[in-house]
Parts: sequence; structure tokens; C-alpha cells
Amino acid sequence: MKKVFVLLLVFLCACRSEEGAKLTVNAKNVPCKITRVVDGDTFRCRIDAEEITVRLIGVDTPESKENPKAKRDADRTGMSLEEITRMGREAYQFTKSLIPVGTTVYLETDVQLTDRYGRVLAYVWLPDGRMLNEVLLKEGYAQVYTIPPNVKYQDLFLSAQRKAREGKRGFWKQWF
Repeated sequence: MKKVFVLLLVFLCACRSEEGAKLTVNAKNVPCKITRVVDGDTFRCRIDAEEITVRLIGVDTPESKENPKAKRDADRTGMSLEEITRMGREAYQFTKSLIPVGTTVYLETDVQLTDRYGRVLAYVWLPDGRMLNEVLLKEGYAQVYTIPPNVKYQDLFLSAQRKAREGKRGFWKQWF
């Protein structure tokens, strides 16, 4: 009986340490349960009792609402503000379909833990093993947006974007 108790205690401690994973620089496989998708490249999730905002590293999706960045993007691309925000809503819906509320994703951080807005910067692994950042690029709902020093998957992202452009996937079919 004592042996069973000790084994059970060891098992419970091992499980607890994974659940209690904390975010640090270069962390891997930190489980986080989705509580809200904010837009195509940002969401909120819960690690244990703490809710955090996560911004995907290396990708940028169009803005889903009129704001100064959406206006800058419209000016820069020559597209209308309405077109920019329509594409932003499409990216939001695509992301939401991949990580609905309640889904557990796994975070991987890089050199910087947060951005200037206090959002956690992460590569996000889906339950099926795909990386959300890469999927958005492959399907043409995002563009590569690299900000050093967080460049771990830059080559992978550039390749995914190139293939989406060549295949006229997602937004690329409208741009070319």
C-alpha cells in the first residue's frame, strides 16, 4: 500500500509540474487554454489561474477594425480601409476556427518574452502538432513580420509565405 501511495504521489507531482509551467525566455510546450481570440494574430489564454494576451511571433494579419494602423496599411498598400478591415475579419475568423475557446495550445517563446504592449510573444503549437504562425502564412491569411531578435523560424515563415503567394492562397489571390 505504501508503494502505491508513493507512486501516486510521484505521478501527481509530475503532472502538476507540467500544468504549473511558467513562461520564460526560450520556454517550450507551455500549455495555455484559449479564452478569447482578439484578432488574426492575437488571442487571450489561461496558464493555470493567470490569463495572458499572446501575440504571434513573425506574422502580421490585417487589422479587423478601423484604427491608425489600418489607415497606415491602407495608405501603404493603396487598398481601401474597408478592404483592409474585411481581410482582417477574414483572418480573425480563420484563426478563431483553428483555436476556438477552450482549445489548449502550446506556447514557445523566443529571445524576447513580451512586446512593448505587454503581450507575450510566442510561436503557438496547435493540438495536432502544426504551428499556428506557419499555418496562417501557408494559407495566405498573414504576412511575414520579423522583428529581431525573435527570428528562430524566419526561414520557415518566408518559405511558407512564398508558397502561399505562388499558390495564390488566401489574400494572395486578391493581390496578384
